[in-house]
Order: sequence, then structure tokens, then C-alpha cells
Amino acid sequence: TCGLRGRGRGTRALLSLGRPPGRARGGGGGGGVYLMVCTARDRVGARYKVQENIERFFTRFVEEGKATVRLREPAVDVCLSKANASNLKNFLSAVRLAHQGTDIGSLPLSTLVPAKNSEVEKPKTKMIITSRRDYPLTKNFPYSLEHLQASYCKLARIDMRVLCLKKLRKLDLSHNHIKQLPATIGDLICLQELNLHDNHLESFSGALCNSTLQKSLQFLDLSQNKIKALPIQFCQLRELVNLKLDDNELIRLPFKIGQLDHLRFLSAARNKLPFLPSDFRKLCLENLDLFGNPFEQPNPLVPNIQLKIPLTLLECAARATINYRIPYGCHLLPSHLCEDLEVAKTCQCGSACLSSFIQITVTMNLHHVAHTVVLVDNMGGTEAPIICYFCSLDCYSQFLDRYLQSNG
Repeated sequence: TCGLRGRGRGTRALLSLGRPPGRARGGGGGGGVYLMVCTARDRVGARYKVQENIERFFTRFVEEGKATVRLREPAVDVCLSKANASNLKNFLSAVRLAHQGTDIGSLPLSTLVPAKNSEVEKPKTKMIITSRRDYPLTKNFPYSLEHLQASYCKLARIDMRVLCLKKLRKLDLSHNHIKQLPATIGDLICLQELNLHDNHLESFSGALCNSTLQKSLQFLDLSQNKIKALPIQFCQLRELVNLKLDDNELIRLPFKIGQLDHLRFLSAARNKLPFLPSDFRKLCLENLDLFGNPFEQPNPLVPNIQLKIPLTLLECAARATINYRIPYGCHLLPSHLCEDLEVAKTCQCGSACLSSFIQITVTMNLHHVAHTVVLVDNMGGTEAPIICYFCSLDCYSQFLDRYLQSNG
């Protein structure tokens, strides 16, 4: 602060305690101990004699990484903040010993040398690459990166060096040639946004859905790829807020999409969706775009009957497990049974059904699940077919009575 009342603007610096090579600047012998402050503007550093030159230490907030060292000559305050608390305590102890002049010769101090650029420059948190020639082939990516964009680089796979960037929050690999995603993307524990727009992806790994992305991923752009279906586990990405699936080859949306209770923006325009899953009713969206899908004309009077009478033992057990909310898991039941239970269908009466059901499609106005709806077709429609399931003929006949009365 150079003795000023106001602290002025802080800057990233490297503080060193040591002996200068030869004679120190500003007087004193070569054997003296000096405090050196190096910044990006002054890598050579300003040196201050320490022995019997400290007027006062201010260490009230040392646990928060803050302290001030007040020098007598010149009248300078060295104000420290954002330091590692443990390192700061050790550093101040060494400065105090040097100030007292107690056994200076035994202090294990190095010769003071100018700081390296990497020691005083602000860590790089953002890197944007938009051409193949700018893509680093011999240099590593800075480990401090939080936002990385590598677009139009003709990447056929994700660079393994990228998967080591543990602070990464935003990863944009749009407009490349990536065909497959490594499961190790799930090791990016801070990743909130993943943009894979305009690549050659044909699938999205179930392993990714079971990774730490469950707790971090909020934005996912898979638009303009070649994806035909998303895995059952996809709906484990419970923190998703914005999901873009436009311009793929999707023939269905995730079965349990209603589990994405944080989802607010969904676009799946120009796919091959014939209808929407029954769980779609549970969504609560701000914006929905399903334009350009070949939705089928729903006909509740033509059911797809898959009833098995009498019910199989497996069906009875599955229905009882879900209807009575009996805890289950792979430690209690065979894994394939657990997988079946995870995709159990829900009847209009609230009961569960596995492989014995009646299936129909009915019309749903998309405004029931979204505040803003992009028109489904060029005719101004905002309605789409949605699947309904019934666990028995009785449930289906009750629905049919209501349907015929409302359309009679």
C-alpha cells in the first residue's frame, strides 16, 4: 500500500523470504534477509530488509488467509489476502524470526530470484478455440480452466487431456466429428454445461448417467447428431435444467422423463417421435419445442392389448413390490428384475404394470406441461399424442366411458 490510507487495488503476487545474490538493493549486506514481492508487472520484485524493520504484524484474520506486515523503512504495508491459511502462518513465523534476528544463519532460506510468469499471472480460467490450427497439440491445457470451447477442430474423439481438467464447469465441443463419449467425462465433478451440438454421436452412454454428472450437469446440448434413443438411466441426470435434442433420429423420449423435475427448457424438434411417453405429463416446463415430428393420430378406440390372464407370478410380484412400496435392490433381487421394475408402467388408477397392460394414445395439449409451446406443426397445433397404460380391462372401460361421454 506504500503508506497510503486506502489499500488500493490488489494484485496477484509471489512473496519470498530469502537472501539476495551478492549485495541487496537499498543497502544491507549480502547476508541479510529480505522480503521480496513479485508481481506480473514487476517479476524482478521489490525487496525489503526484514531484520529489525517490522513495525507490526496484523494477524487477526489469519485463519481467513489475511494478514498485514507493516515495515518501518520504507513505510510500506504489505497486505495479504486469499492466501492459504496454513502456508501464511508458516511464512509469518519465518518473517518474525528473521525480524528478531534470532539465529538468522540457521534459517533454511534460498537465494531470491525473479518470479516465473506462471507464479504471478492470474490462472487462466477460460479458453476458446475455433479452428483446427489453434488447437494445442504439444502444450497441455491449463489445469485452472473452468470454461473450454474447442469447436470446428475436426475432433474425432474427446482429448484425454481435457478429462484431466477437474475444475471444468463448461465444456463446448460443438461442430466436431465426435462419434462416442468416454465414460470418464463423468470424472469432471464440477461440469455444469456440456455442449455436443453438431457431432456424429449415435448414442449417449448409460455409464455417464450414473456418474457424478447426476449432481452437477444442468445444461446438455445433443442437438444435430444421429441419436436414435437415450438410455433408461438418462433420467438419473436429475439436475438438468436445459436439454436440447433437436435434429436427431429419436424414435422415443426417455421413458421416465418425468423424473427430471428441475427441467425447464426442452427442445426435441425435427426428430422421428410418433408419440410422447406417459411420464411426460409430470414435467413442468417454461419452454417446449417439438416442432417437425411425425406424430401419429391418436385413437383411444383402437387399443394395443397386452394383457396376460391369469397374471404371471413375475407380474404379480412386480405389481406388489411397487404398489406397496416394498424396498428392493440388486442385493435383494436379480439385477434383471430390478431393471424391469425401474421401467414399470403406471395405470391411470395409479397401479403398476410390467408386461401385462393395455396401451392407447390420447391427445394432450402441451400447454398443460409448458408455459411457452412452439407450434407442433405448420397448422398452428399445440397438441401431441401421449401414451396411456391400463392395468386391466376394468380400468380401460372406465376411461372409455369418460372419453365417449366427453366426446359424445
